[in-house]
Amino acid sequence: MAQAAWARIERFAGQEAAPGITLMLAALLALIVNNSPLSSFYTAFLAVPIEVQVGALQIAKPLLLWVNDGLMAIFFFLVGLEIKREVLEGELSRLDRAILPVVAAIGGITVPALVFVLINQGVPANLDGWAIPAATDIAFALGILALLGSRVPVALKILLLAIAIIDDLAAIVIIALFYTADLSVVSLLIGLGGFVVLLLLNRMGVTRTAPYLLIGLVIWVAVLKSGVHATLAGVMIALTIPMRAPGDSRDDSHGPLLEMEHGLKPWVAFLVLPLFAFANAGVSLQGISFSDLLAPLPLGIALGLFIGKQVGVFSFIWVLVKTGVGQLPQGVNWLHIYGVACLTGIGFTMSLFIGSLAFDDAAQMDAVRLGVLLGSIGSAILGIIVLRLQAPAVATDTAGSADIGPGAATRGHAGF
Repeated sequence: MAQAAWARIERFAGQEAAPGITLMLAALLALIVNNSPLSSFYTAFLAVPIEVQVGALQIAKPLLLWVNDGLMAIFFFLVGLEIKREVLEGELSRLDRAILPVVAAIGGITVPALVFVLINQGVPANLDGWAIPAATDIAFALGILALLGSRVPVALKILLLAIAIIDDLAAIVIIALFYTADLSVVSLLIGLGGFVVLLLLNRMGVTRTAPYLLIGLVIWVAVLKSGVHATLAGVMIALTIPMRAPGDSRDDSHGPLLEMEHGLKPWVAFLVLPLFAFANAGVSLQGISFSDLLAPLPLGIALGLFIGKQVGVFSFIWVLVKTGVGQLPQGVNWLHIYGVACLTGIGFTMSLFIGSLAFDDAAQMDAVRLGVLLGSIGSAILGIIVLRLQAPAVATDTAGSADIGPGAATRGHAGF
């Protein structure tokens, strides 16, 4: 019986929609627990203090911050690996392929931010959250596409992957520039010194991963202590990982970066992101009224995700194509583009993460969670309806589509 249960788990994990479904269940569990008699245990669990000390070096944080600063650094490390691979060999390696998702991502960042600022301009304390609706949760979005099956052409999945990777890169830059506390110059110099050492190892042709991980741990601690958000250390380390071993051809599917990417994906998809969702999505619904939903902070986030994302992505692509600068991928029509534009409004993981950086106040964070949930759910529902209107199932390359999923490294295609 145990063997049969394990086989079912393996079959589920191998499905394209599995990471998105797992993330959804983790968020739902957090909502249920924090709105039940177990609420006090949920709060106490996230507040459990954890301390690590080596000599004079001490890191003491509650469990919630270990998840947000520690586990999410692993997530950003994977994002960094995927960005590097895409820029070197994937959809972003050629200008003619990159122009459409780059412009779409710019629209999907600027318009939601403008929507948020317009709604919150009368509340200066809320304006730090301007970047919250600018993010896209690729695991959820790709999970929705997977559930729609052959109604979605493979080219559309690739476009969404590319948009999300650029979106992640923009989020990294935004966090570095706008959500950095007071800097410790000494810690920052230690982190930069470690980064230079890793670059030298790369240039020397060192392909063993152990030195990168050990020095990477030093970089993470230094960045954590510097005031720059610790998750950025994950991206710094990822950019130094060699793509391939010396002598390997471009067609070789092995190499330090590719092997680390494949090894990390299941851990990130089924452990790191669900834990983050469970720790951050548990908004208390007790006492919430309709007027609370219309407060500037949750309304700005919800409308930024639901309206801003679809308007920004779709309109920027429309202008690009109509001016002849870009063209739609083969087999993709305007209904497909609008459906994907809606799905980019599923902010969830990245939106909650940026919200945790923008606000310390518990009431503000509850408002952030509420706005993210409303905007993301609305975007998911509308995206499903629009893409299902593409009534006849479209012909797809079955083998290719099976390879494309959250974090999948396809033959030259993006992951995550």
